[in-house]
Amino acid sequence: MSVREDAQEILSSALRRAKELPRFAVRSTLPLLPPNDGKLLLLAVGKAAWEMADEAYRLLGDRIDGGIVLTKYGHSRGGIGPLAVREAGHPVPDENTYAATREILALTDGLTERDTVLFCLSGGGSALFERPLLPPDELEDITRQLLSCGADIGEINTLRKRFSAVKGGRFAAHCAPGRVFSILLSDVLGDRPDSIASGPACPDGSTCEEASEIARKYRLSLSPQALDLLARETPKRLPNAETHIAGSVRQLCEEAERVCREKGYQTVLLTDRLSCEAREAGGFFASVARTYAEKSGKYAFLAGGETVVRVTGTGMGGRNQELALAAAIGLDGLPPEKAVLFSFGSDGTDGPTDAAGGFADGRTAQKMRDAGVSPADALRNNDAYNALRASGDLLVTGPTGTNVNDLTVLLTDGGER
Repeated sequence: MSVREDAQEILSSALRRAKELPRFAVRSTLPLLPPNDGKLLLLAVGKAAWEMADEAYRLLGDRIDGGIVLTKYGHSRGGIGPLAVREAGHPVPDENTYAATREILALTDGLTERDTVLFCLSGGGSALFERPLLPPDELEDITRQLLSCGADIGEINTLRKRFSAVKGGRFAAHCAPGRVFSILLSDVLGDRPDSIASGPACPDGSTCEEASEIARKYRLSLSPQALDLLARETPKRLPNAETHIAGSVRQLCEEAERVCREKGYQTVLLTDRLSCEAREAGGFFASVARTYAEKSGKYAFLAGGETVVRVTGTGMGGRNQELALAAAIGLDGLPPEKAVLFSFGSDGTDGPTDAAGGFADGRTAQKMRDAGVSPADALRNNDAYNALRASGDLLVTGPTGTNVNDLTVLLTDGGER
């Protein structure tokens, strides 16, 4: 098989594993749920919310007294028993976000120490679960600033917590003295529970000083009210909250490694915490490809994590597409049977597009030029989507029902010497 065909099979296996993670997370963690003699409410928030809630209801059934599922548009698959299923905006909150959050707060108001909230949380929860302490249009503007300035997800969430009545442990404080038992799918590098979906039910490890420094670092335009909120500390102790992280990009990397080895590749997991500009990562992988394409044997280099895009142009794309475009420029002219790269978001969406990511090999840049697209100009304009579409190298999966960061895989085959 060619390296491109191998890449397709590795991608398919990784996607299957990604789609299994929400249900696995719930199945593996529910045995730890403490008994209770009061109400048991099921709340699920995030891109994997529907899958996690459906599995929890399948296992608990009539033990659940009610609940709400809140996920991104297009990620619901229908009703789940007595649970209310809501969809809302991502990555920028909208009126449905605020309405569903009000429902959740009303449902969990007045809990006693006998009551338990089973809280299934996954990536995307920061945008989906929100009661702003600022006017919504101001919060939306700050969110757009953060998404375009090159801030990483930890920095973004550190600020989001300060502007929210539910983030940074404030939701668990709202539920007290009711208990909150959280099952988390991590989309955060290092799996810090207080960063996943901005930590609504976790003691917050970030500080006011850190939040203010991030605002200065990226020269954010903030109102006096927003600056005042940066100086208000978040909860540091939550005795009513218990948190379990049950899945992350590590499982995605492990599955890709397994299939690579089965196909005869010498496999190197470079990191499961990739965090840099997408175009820099793409250039690095292309350099690795050029080195190992000249060595005998088959090699696979993998990285999990989440890169960032510094938006300076007017094009369309996402971080995985920009990584693939930068790699295509670096791979230009290399025989396509020597190396191929793919990079994708495990949720099936990459930026504000219908693509999950992209492929790149030594022909990709030339195919772009043949279609009248300059790869270098596209990269400068942050227009990876249209460039990869022109070359036929967009990676489209549709929504996967999960979110555990991104996976990048480079395969090289130097042949036998």
